[in-house]
Amino acid sequence: MKLVVIGAQWGDEGKGKMVDYLAEDADLVVRFSGGANAGHTIKVENRTFALHLVPAGIIYPEKKVALGNGMVIDPESLFKELGEIASQGISWEGRVFVSDRAHLVLPSYKEEDMSMESKRIRPIGTTGRGIGVTYANKAHRDGIRVGDLWDPVIWEGLKEEDRSWLAPFKDKLAGMIVNMAAFMMENRDKDILLEGAQGALLDLDHGTYPFVSSGMSTSCGAAQGASIGPRYIDKCLGVFKAYQTRVGNGPMPTEMLEGADLELGNTLRELGHEYGVTTGRPRRIGYLDLVALRYAGWVNSLDGFILSHLNLYDGFETIKICTAYEIDGEIVEEFPASIDRMERIKPVLKEFPGWEGKVGDARSWDQIPAGAKDVIRFIEEFTMVPVAGYSVGPLRDETFMKDPAWAK
Repeated sequence: MKLVVIGAQWGDEGKGKMVDYLAEDADLVVRFSGGANAGHTIKVENRTFALHLVPAGIIYPEKKVALGNGMVIDPESLFKELGEIASQGISWEGRVFVSDRAHLVLPSYKEEDMSMESKRIRPIGTTGRGIGVTYANKAHRDGIRVGDLWDPVIWEGLKEEDRSWLAPFKDKLAGMIVNMAAFMMENRDKDILLEGAQGALLDLDHGTYPFVSSGMSTSCGAAQGASIGPRYIDKCLGVFKAYQTRVGNGPMPTEMLEGADLELGNTLRELGHEYGVTTGRPRRIGYLDLVALRYAGWVNSLDGFILSHLNLYDGFETIKICTAYEIDGEIVEEFPASIDRMERIKPVLKEFPGWEGKVGDARSWDQIPAGAKDVIRFIEEFTMVPVAGYSVGPLRDETFMKDPAWAK
């Protein structure tokens, strides 16, 4: 079976934890997009792992993981991350594979990234890790792929400083490289977990362009970035939080900006530790946006959602959710493409009563408080996507599925 896990918002929804949880039943985990601008936090007992390039399944000692051709890889960051994993007692040698078609991030790309950002009339809020420049060079057909390091014509065509910087990584990468299509064909009968990066609303085509990432962060990117055809994908699950977060610039219709909203946003930020894994920047906070979530469900053909952080509302008297947009007095129920229109949105909020009991104590659907179930059922009806699983805390045992993930 081939199972895709993507973020259904602007990233930071808890994908890494869910990939780690679902990887227990996978034979192989493949990251299909993005670069070191992503960040996944995984807590296992008393250890915390911060992953940026390596697929989350690496924490299981017997699992194999692969960095797909849809990724852009900074080799310095990769081996630093692998070193940190090893220092925490995880042996990775022989278990990490890298597509020969994945593109490489060079130091000059990072400088160019920041230079471009400083000249933009409307800065995007880039992490400055050269991701956008690498994807742009890929599209311009001027990039360098992992497998190109052993092509004498391409190697000699590089600048001397780039060759000097890349040279120490050639031997390290040599034993990890695979032809991704052949690798996936060899593993075609295995249970494969396909791990996305960022979120659907940051996708280059479907997100809030130009305030997006440069790669494919929707489910369609799984086929492209992992060298399989779309018909080989059996199921797609999207992770979302019970509120919205966003890092960087760009529209966020339900953002909590002033008064009681701002106070609530600050409370949720601290309760949810909403600070970027990669940048450390505080995340912007907003009400759960069902208009955007329904859109994400559609463009990803989601079979189910996985809901995280609903436990943060335990003990609250009420919970508010956005069910429509008001733009210049008009009620809109579709997710706009225009940034100008998005920035004029006033969210239409529906209020639900709080609940007795704690979502955080639940370890099955039956244990979720009745009031919380009412909220969940409303979300399912509005988005037309069932909520198939739950994360009610940072640990593995604080995760459960209502519907089996590894079943077609």
